[in-house]
Amino acid sequence: MAPRARLRQKIADGPPRSIPDQLWAELFGAMTCDRDRALLAFYVSSGARASELLGLRMEHVDWAGKRIWVVSKGSQVLEEIPASPEAFAYLAVYLEEHGLPEATQPVWRARHGSPRPLTYSAMRAVLSRANAKLGTNWTLHDLRHSAAARMAGDPELSIVEVQAVLRHRHLSTTERYTRVRVGELIDKIQQHYAKPKIERHFISGYAPEDIETVFGG
Repeated sequence: MAPRARLRQKIADGPPRSIPDQLWAELFGAMTCDRDRALLAFYVSSGARASELLGLRMEHVDWAGKRIWVVSKGSQVLEEIPASPEAFAYLAVYLEEHGLPEATQPVWRARHGSPRPLTYSAMRAVLSRANAKLGTNWTLHDLRHSAAARMAGDPELSIVEVQAVLRHRHLSTTERYTRVRVGELIDKIQQHYAKPKIERHFISGYAPEDIETVFGG
């Protein structure tokens, strides 16, 4: 491996890219049908990988338990993962409109042409159209990152619990999502700068040099 040029700076290994809540709302609003709304709601709440969720079959949907079973990309084992009530609500609307598939059939189907499963490339095209409309460049993998970042940022969930939902083999992979994202702090930092400086008032009788010594300038 060739050494890095002297003036070529090393780039820090930051946290995986996730979608901030405000931009997520815009992306979700750019979806044009209940199928795509349901898919995004499942992606951001379950943390399932793109191909895993697209392979979901009707028999692997637990409405009462608010969970689904997916074939894990790494182990190829059928594993259960939770999803939000909102995701199941959008799924119900989608299925009510398009009909229930057979138990062993894929949940997600193409909207036009002959009946067939929704493919990875077709779902990527959905996201590409939304990106073109919004002037963004989000990817399907960013949806999983967003789910992971939300879970890792919830004080009610331990990092080990987040690891279990995301099915990471190593805890260090999950811990990457606990790092602070400076880009998402910009608004908060600007609000911090805009706060008026608090002026301190002291009881009369103290010498200015004594106050300077004790409290600083």
